[in-house]
Amino acid sequence: MEAVEEKKLNRRETYKARLKPYDYFTQEFDSLDFENLGEGDRYYLQDFGIFNTEFLEDEFTIRIRVAGGRINTQDFIELAKIVKEYDLTIVLTARCGIQLHDVYADDIFEIWKKINAVEGFTTWQSFGDNVRNIVTDVYDGMLEDSHIECYPFIKQMQDYIVKNPKYVGMLPRRVSIGISGNETNRTSFFANDIYFALAQKDGEYGFNVYMGGKNTETAQDVDIFLHVNEVFDFYKAFLETFYNHGSRYSRSKTRLFYFIQEHGIDKLKELLQKYFAKEFESAGELQLKKGGFKEFRELKDGTFAYCYQTDFSKLDGDEIEKIANFAKENNLEIRFGMDQNIYLFGLKEPVSPFPSKANSSTVVACAGNLCPYAVWSIKGETKYLPLDLIQEYSIYVGFSGCAKGCGRHRHTDIGLIGLKTNNFGDIDGGCRIFLGAQHSYGQSVGEELFSMVPFPHLNEVVTLIINLYLQYDFADFEEYAKEILSNYSNRFWALWHLANFERKTTIALPKQERKLTLEEEKQLLFDTFEGFELVEDDFFKTISKKVKELWTIGDVDAHYKPPIQRTNFR
Repeated sequence: MEAVEEKKLNRRETYKARLKPYDYFTQEFDSLDFENLGEGDRYYLQDFGIFNTEFLEDEFTIRIRVAGGRINTQDFIELAKIVKEYDLTIVLTARCGIQLHDVYADDIFEIWKKINAVEGFTTWQSFGDNVRNIVTDVYDGMLEDSHIECYPFIKQMQDYIVKNPKYVGMLPRRVSIGISGNETNRTSFFANDIYFALAQKDGEYGFNVYMGGKNTETAQDVDIFLHVNEVFDFYKAFLETFYNHGSRYSRSKTRLFYFIQEHGIDKLKELLQKYFAKEFESAGELQLKKGGFKEFRELKDGTFAYCYQTDFSKLDGDEIEKIANFAKENNLEIRFGMDQNIYLFGLKEPVSPFPSKANSSTVVACAGNLCPYAVWSIKGETKYLPLDLIQEYSIYVGFSGCAKGCGRHRHTDIGLIGLKTNNFGDIDGGCRIFLGAQHSYGQSVGEELFSMVPFPHLNEVVTLIINLYLQYDFADFEEYAKEILSNYSNRFWALWHLANFERKTTIALPKQERKLTLEEEKQLLFDTFEGFELVEDDFFKTISKKVKELWTIGDVDAHYKPPIQRTNFR
């Protein structure tokens, strides 16, 4: 019975088998009634950058590809005009693209046409089963350690697939690609399906290949070195491999990660080799250093870059106009970063042209309640975070509105997922917290610390996490994760933080030479926290009991919003 189910195409693939997305566009798009869409329409429209759900049938999102995050000033000005004319909400994505929200059915077609008429924009293949916006380091080609400029590869790869009838919407699942020719990177690329990482072999710079990453997993080294002139050919070989051999059955297992999990790296390389003209070379030496945030950075030509920090990815039309006009008047280049901020290149002096909207340099947040899958606004809930500490100590935070993980919460120092619950009294919800990721070098993703912290306690809990880290003199939080957290179980972390929270202490986790056993962890708790007891000698049961005791709210959360008016039907 299971074998029969495995051979059944998933629902989206059944639509593709009947009518290819490109044919759908040529035959039906111009005559669509956007107020009366069917399930198939909604699937197809994603391939052209339009997103809609049946439970919000009158509201749409448009996603715009911005190759490599580079946007010219005139295009930015045109975008501002569209945003203001239709009173849209705009956010920058963690893939250096743009999302337009609050688009309504009677305007969608007109807005879509205006955006695609702008020279540097396309909405094609920005959603759906496509190669998504390809990302690179925001300082691509601009620094002393920028050994290979990657924007030409990104343009070549994008031009190859966009509006290509064979590939529009026809991959088994989405593909995310990152490439960087900089030694120093300010964000992790290991959450991508493919990461072309700067490497050196026999004195030549090229790329090592990592594959199989996603928002909740890290890409693996596949032991391949590519010369600069081989990147595009490898990309085409991958597309053919995934197009022909990727699973089109259970939708939950169609990402590249699951292909590798089922068939292994060696099988993937064997299939790739059939479409790649040369024998693969073994990997070179990875050239990767972790970089931190700087508001201003000197460039190799002697000018400066300025990072304008957005309101956790949100922008408005006036803001866009101000930035675009300043860039145009001063002959500056504009780029979007994977941190959802805007960078201006070419300043003569490191002087701020205008203040940033927020201190968002190390916080990546998903679209929040602008997306129908998120249960929290995310942008608003950042007020529960100790943003001053996060900024001061350059702690990377990923905030997702649901388990899909668009805030990359498992690839940051402290990861958060917004949740709803009534387990802690008359409050609307809180966050799941993740710690321990060694994300810069793709060594591990974060593990769950707490399954739920109600928002009224979130600031205090995250402050405690940071203060325990500050008991050591590590270079950054990631080093703390490697040297301290990695030698304990995540449930032990939870109990240690709860014991400190309960006693209003900040007793540091002791440094260990190896990973402790369960019995050793228990003894350490008893020796450190006098009177500490376990429920039935079980970590999980003790955590469940203690969080209820410590975090149940007697009254409503007065700091967020009015309580929900509930009606009881009996």
